[in-house]
Amino acid sequence: MGVTSPLKGQSHSRSLTRKLLPYVLYALLPIAVFRFYFHPFPFPLSTSDQLPHPNRIILTTSSSSSSSSPPPSSFSREEEIANETPCNYTYGRWVHDKMGPLYNGTTCGTIKEGQNCITHGRPDLGYLYWRWQPSQCNLPRFDPNTFFNLLSNKHIAFVGDSMARNQLESLLCMLATASYPNLVYKNGEDNKFRRWHFASHNITVSVYWSPFLVKGVEKSKTGPDHNELYVDVVDERWGSDLEHIDMVVLSIGHWFLHPAVYYEGGSVLGCHYCPGLNHTEIGFYDVMRKAIKTALKAIIERKSTDGNGIDVFLTSFSPSHFEGEWDKAGACPKTKPYEEGEKMVEGMDADMRSIAIEEMEAAKVNDKKFKGLRLETLDVTKLSLMRPDGHPGPYMYPFPFANGVQEHVQNDCVHWCLPGPIDTWNQIVLEVIRRWSVVSKREE
Repeated sequence: MGVTSPLKGQSHSRSLTRKLLPYVLYALLPIAVFRFYFHPFPFPLSTSDQLPHPNRIILTTSSSSSSSSPPPSSFSREEEIANETPCNYTYGRWVHDKMGPLYNGTTCGTIKEGQNCITHGRPDLGYLYWRWQPSQCNLPRFDPNTFFNLLSNKHIAFVGDSMARNQLESLLCMLATASYPNLVYKNGEDNKFRRWHFASHNITVSVYWSPFLVKGVEKSKTGPDHNELYVDVVDERWGSDLEHIDMVVLSIGHWFLHPAVYYEGGSVLGCHYCPGLNHTEIGFYDVMRKAIKTALKAIIERKSTDGNGIDVFLTSFSPSHFEGEWDKAGACPKTKPYEEGEKMVEGMDADMRSIAIEEMEAAKVNDKKFKGLRLETLDVTKLSLMRPDGHPGPYMYPFPFANGVQEHVQNDCVHWCLPGPIDTWNQIVLEVIRRWSVVSKREE
């Protein structure tokens, strides 16, 4: 019987290995591609752009990255939040986000026509793939189920001008990805007063048109050619419903730029841009401050007496981005966010933002004597200023260039496309509510 040489056996083994190796590699390559595509390696985000600010809403970021922290599995989510370090969401930068929005122009049925940029044919969709990255923390993606769980059996009201409505419709679209809202009430021109109900969690969401928060008469073709404001009288169109409201989001600003006559104590206080009228020109900054003060005073006084409590957000001024004439093509042509430091909050934008922050801080001092009142500024001025690409522009109307570029093209460089940057405002609202809930439970 012959004996096989060890060298010959090894040679045969190497030959077999060489034959099988290409097949093994071909089999492993698709697996590796699949793994990398669906589970890419995370890249760290820079935190070098931290900026201090005295008047800030604090969010929080988990300190679990510390070497002394226990493994995440040993913490409940509430314990993590309770041990987080404070974070200022006001400052940060927009970073690219391949996940994109929760919804689109066809999956949400509550988008106002003028903000439905996708279905109106806006060709560049890059503006959908950005998220706000605060300097010192991560802002979690909006989770509708968390919102529902925290606000079940509550009535949330958005009160103010068209920016309040813009934010409301953003929230409805994000919530509708988990539960469908039923429209249960509508009234007023352009449906300025509406109410929806989420039966799954018994949540009511309303919008109240009140562009000054205080009593006012809007200019019209049949009335005065200027607005009339009564700065010391709250607008009862929303004020009378306060006893049924658990959370309110106030949003004003742009309507104060229009010509107006102001009244206080039954007498004329002055006016803003009122040529031909025998009134003192006083501008609008102090009037806006008085209006906010009146609204917050009414909320605190009325809710402190009914004993039910209320959460109050005051949204800071959202800048417009007109770069040319409003009725010409290219009025707001940008297609990506500004870089950090490329655009600063200044001038009127800074002044109107400061008024909101200062009045809310002053109100916080007064609300300490009342239980169940939680007040916060939703400071969105800077993060909104950095998104010149997020407006409808000419796509406030369907396919504006279907017949070529016209001489006159109306542009909206004030409101926000849906989906768009304004969705971030509601992400921040949810984080503040989440933090409030944890702190409240710890204090019980």
